[in-house]
Amino acid sequence: MMTKSDSLSGRLTTWLLTLVRVVIGWHFLYEGIAKLIASDWSSAPYLAGSRWIFAPLFNAMADNAAIVGIIDQINIWGMILVGIGLIFGLLTRWASLGGVIMLLFYFVAYPPVPGYMFGVPVEGSYLWVNRNLIELFALSVFIFISPFSHFSLDRLISRWRSEKARVPVGEAVSDNGKGIGRRDVLRDLISIPAFGAFAYALYRKRKWDSFEEKLLAIDGMDANSGATLLKFNYSTLKDLKGEVPKGFIKYRDKEGNPAEFELSRLLMGGNLIGGWAHARDLIYVSKLVKTYHTDEKVLQTLALGEKCGMNAIISNPQMGRIFQKYRHEFRGKIKFISDCGTNLDFQEGIKMSLAADWDALYCQGEITDRFTNPEWDDPKKRTVEERMELIKKGIDEIRANGKPAGIGAHRIEAIKACVDYGIRPDFWVKTCHNYNYWSAQTNQDWNDNKFDFDPEETVRYMGTLKEPWIAFKVLAAGAIQPEVGLNYAFRNGADFVCLGMYDFQIVEDVNIALEALERSKVRERPWMA
Repeated sequence: MMTKSDSLSGRLTTWLLTLVRVVIGWHFLYEGIAKLIASDWSSAPYLAGSRWIFAPLFNAMADNAAIVGIIDQINIWGMILVGIGLIFGLLTRWASLGGVIMLLFYFVAYPPVPGYMFGVPVEGSYLWVNRNLIELFALSVFIFISPFSHFSLDRLISRWRSEKARVPVGEAVSDNGKGIGRRDVLRDLISIPAFGAFAYALYRKRKWDSFEEKLLAIDGMDANSGATLLKFNYSTLKDLKGEVPKGFIKYRDKEGNPAEFELSRLLMGGNLIGGWAHARDLIYVSKLVKTYHTDEKVLQTLALGEKCGMNAIISNPQMGRIFQKYRHEFRGKIKFISDCGTNLDFQEGIKMSLAADWDALYCQGEITDRFTNPEWDDPKKRTVEERMELIKKGIDEIRANGKPAGIGAHRIEAIKACVDYGIRPDFWVKTCHNYNYWSAQTNQDWNDNKFDFDPEETVRYMGTLKEPWIAFKVLAAGAIQPEVGLNYAFRNGADFVCLGMYDFQIVEDVNIALEALERSKVRERPWMA
């Protein structure tokens, strides 16, 4: 005998199942419509970003334009049809099965598996179980349960057919105990107001979007803020004009055998990621840069850089934690070049960098500048020769560990001092920029506004060296346009350029570098890498 409690529980279960189905259907339908009306949506970046065990399959799909086109249509119309079916409760089992299959593909492409991270932002933290998996299991329930367990058009149609055929409908109950009651019909049609609510919400959003488009059509109105009166275009992967060429730095491995260290001609710089903004008198910028570059943002930036053909980044050993996270969780292939800059202690920087397994190491520019300068007031009271010996020992230690060893500098005099002392690294890291920007024209000798202290002598002397040259600070920490700085560096002898970039600058900067490299095929200093 059914009790009141049982009856109440049954009704609540029916309403809950109905609500779950409608909510998931709402999500599917909107995802499909959003992709349909977005003129630039493509599944290619999503497929290309997969890194789990099925990554080769998804990456191969991303590389085939015809397959991507088919997948795009399957995603759009699959989501729309599944969403409509779930909201109305029409062909619920088939709609649920379709949703389960789609969600399964989404899950295996981007699973929250320990040891794997991806370039696609997520709205939370997950461990194996994420939104896709939850919705997958929820929809699996609707494949197997009876249509009479939730209010739906399937239930109404089934009851109508049973009534028409004068076949008992089991436990179905009507207003009068004979046939389909008005209340039952209304309950089964509950999805209609739900769909109406969806349509109204979509209409309101589109109305706002249309209003926003009208505002942006007004001359001078900016997409970001009307106060800025500036327009900003975010280049994406589809705007990429080619692959960054590579060069090789020759060195010796642990066994002393000749080896080659392959580098893209354009490298990523790590200052912005680490919060070293060189913002001159703008005191808030360094904090702003650090706030922007969360771990997730850094990982996404590295992934985008790698997608654009850059295969290395230069940074400080303090960033070893996040780089190892990228290497092991993102399964990234970017090479990490450490400047070994730790409190002006080259040996300590080497120790930290080797512990984090950096791919190449060099003596940071500030260390070289100070150690080679006879006028530097060394807190430890070491002579110039003692300090030079520390640089030499550091280079020897790096080489003993089978890593390419380099020397960096801001002042060309520091490079000359190392050469005169007989220190010849595997590569140089030297600043390179002109003074054609306003903050370099001040009467002040230096105030974090100049990084190549003798541009003409830099070009002349670096042209005499046979080791590869990585140029950095080519934009004078953001004071020079990329078109100018990259052309200047490559034309004047740099084999590689290290460039600090925000994620939204990467594609554009790579395209500029490609053009600069094309113009610099013929130059005075031959390519040394």
